[in-house]
Amino acid sequence: MAERMDRREFIRAGAVGAAACGARSLRADGPSATVPACYREPARDVPLAEPADVLVAGAGPAGVCAAIAAARAGATTRLIEAGGCLGGTWTAGLLSWILDATHKTGVLTEILRALARRGTGTKYGGSVAYDVETMKLVLEDLCLAAGVRLQLHTRVAAASVRDGRLALAVTESKTGRQAFGAKAFVDATGDGDLAARAGCTFDYGQEQTHRAQPMSMICLMTGVTSEGIGRFVRGLCEPAGHGSPKRNLLGEMARAGVRPSYTAPTIFHIRDGLFCMMANHEYGVSGMDAAEVTAATLRGRREVHKLVDALRGLGGVWKHLRIVATAEHIGVREGRRIRGLYTLTRDDLARGARFDDAVCRCHFPVDVHSPDPKKDKAIARSPVRARPYDIPYRSLVAKDVRGLLLAGRCLSGDFIAHSSYRVTGDAAATGEAAGAAAALAAAEDRTPAELDWEHIQKVLARVRRQIPRQNAAGTNPL
Repeated sequence: MAERMDRREFIRAGAVGAAACGARSLRADGPSATVPACYREPARDVPLAEPADVLVAGAGPAGVCAAIAAARAGATTRLIEAGGCLGGTWTAGLLSWILDATHKTGVLTEILRALARRGTGTKYGGSVAYDVETMKLVLEDLCLAAGVRLQLHTRVAAASVRDGRLALAVTESKTGRQAFGAKAFVDATGDGDLAARAGCTFDYGQEQTHRAQPMSMICLMTGVTSEGIGRFVRGLCEPAGHGSPKRNLLGEMARAGVRPSYTAPTIFHIRDGLFCMMANHEYGVSGMDAAEVTAATLRGRREVHKLVDALRGLGGVWKHLRIVATAEHIGVREGRRIRGLYTLTRDDLARGARFDDAVCRCHFPVDVHSPDPKKDKAIARSPVRARPYDIPYRSLVAKDVRGLLLAGRCLSGDFIAHSSYRVTGDAAATGEAAGAAAALAAAEDRTPAELDWEHIQKVLARVRRQIPRQNAAGTNPL
């Protein structure tokens, strides 16, 4: 789905939708019947929840770090999440690997140390593998200890903007509709749901075609050992001199009589006896369309089961292979890129841009999963080579609506830049900065655009002073 909408189009689309609420005639076996084209919802009062200084929408890597930072900076902080656990793609998505993790400081460092204390969080180059269930508990513990008010199973449905400033986030849940007020808001929904509901302009997909990167259904597997399948596992194959684990696995799947939709299938080692596999691509699916995401989820789950069944049919090292779980939420690489005060570009990546208001430094390369399966079903050839570059605070500040910060993959950038900074190590860092800025904006009754970066850095330093310097064993897992 190609989607690009400015605020005037957003308002106009709503007016057209309302005008469309007439009637239409349908002819079945008998006489024609008139049915409504849509349902006009009656006006109603929506209860206001207890207000907070900061409201964070979305509890993925960016949202959790934003909420922890805001709460530790002294702001009353509420974190809402559509799913049933904290962590987003880290947990509900079963990602199991944190990319671009080890060059970061701050809350992410504390998360990694907490994982290490619980016996998980193995470093592989610049990435870290972890146990999903342990991650859920770590994130809950850190949020509760910081005083974050959590509400799961709650999705942003609408927003109220007054005089150009975001005033309320309206949600749907088992409770019904609720409105959450705050002095500052952070959109960490991944797809920019809160910003879009507030009328922010955004971009989607490639600038020329509006095609987005494919989604992936991930699964956890057991019944195999590191020694048995090491030549097919990223991080185990290369040091042993067995060539490319992706090519090896693709060949093994061909031997089993199957060809995955992602032709660079990858198995990640989490711990002995537990592995994560990404071998599925769902093309042409919009993350903003529930019907499309549903269809992609069903296709993806069916495919990974087929692949695992085929490998098990080979016998040998695969004979006891089983799926432990498939992701509750299919992995979405790309949603709305909300326009901010600065748009990070491919040129910034190519030159290794440095900014005075740098939130973090990204070391991850351009990583475009080909949007067009007719051209490639793996990683598309990059038009630029990224050098380590800064993500500026200005890219976290929404351009069109005051009082709103962006964190994670919905921050302001072009298609190529997004393919690099979307990984979760960088999402966590941008979330922490957005949370600290939101707390400062609330304390000073100013908007994020009015804040001085040096002042935000002081708040971040205060947040980071609350992080233990070492884990219980006295070692740093990084």
